[in-house]
Amino acid sequence: MKLIAKSGLFVAATLLVFACGGPSETVETSEAQEVAEATGQTLTLDPNATTISWAGYKPAGKHFGKIPATTGTLSVNGDNITGGSFTFDITGLKIEDLEEGSENYGKLWGHLQSADFFDAENHPTATFEITGVEPFNAEDVITDKEEFVTEFTPASNSELTPETPTHWISGNLTMRGTTKNIKFPAAVSIENGIVSAKAGFNIDRTAWGLSYGDEANAVDKAKDQFIYNTVSLQLDVKAN
Repeated sequence: MKLIAKSGLFVAATLLVFACGGPSETVETSEAQEVAEATGQTLTLDPNATTISWAGYKPAGKHFGKIPATTGTLSVNGDNITGGSFTFDITGLKIEDLEEGSENYGKLWGHLQSADFFDAENHPTATFEITGVEPFNAEDVITDKEEFVTEFTPASNSELTPETPTHWISGNLTMRGTTKNIKFPAAVSIENGIVSAKAGFNIDRTAWGLSYGDEANAVDKAKDQFIYNTVSLQLDVKAN
């Protein structure tokens, strides 16, 4: 029960999807940036073919699931992505390691929706707006954060990144009323009017005010009574 009650924070991560700034050799979170001016053809996000997966961790275990993308557009000029925005339904969040309808599922889902985490009553959706897209160069390196080692240490950025990333994508992610810019490598393809993108990376949930169970307390670390601030996100996005 304690594991379930506390692991909500990992969900903080659950939202993201498409965008990036210039290569700086690491996944990073920074202050909000100017949204890119969208030019060219406008494509529509295909919610049925788009998957946004999350995973959250604590020393005694982890939880994982998905958050649905409900609406979105992507602008393409030739073979270049020029802009785009997406909306995510926080109230539609799914937990896949627990049986839906079970007591434990209901308790964790409710906790994640509460003011301890997403505060979905006041912020039922999250948005992502592209601020930049740059090529991923062969010499670019994905750096990893040093984590407190336990049986369930979070997956690293280098483990989550697609094998052949093509671009750095950055964008403003807004959830729970806070906007931050996130940047990550992605494998992007544009063919026959269809854009496909895959990405995997970590975010620090506390940057968006999701601080319940913050791992910073050294006493809690000694007792393994904390939730990792790191949340893993994996995206498989399609627009046409």
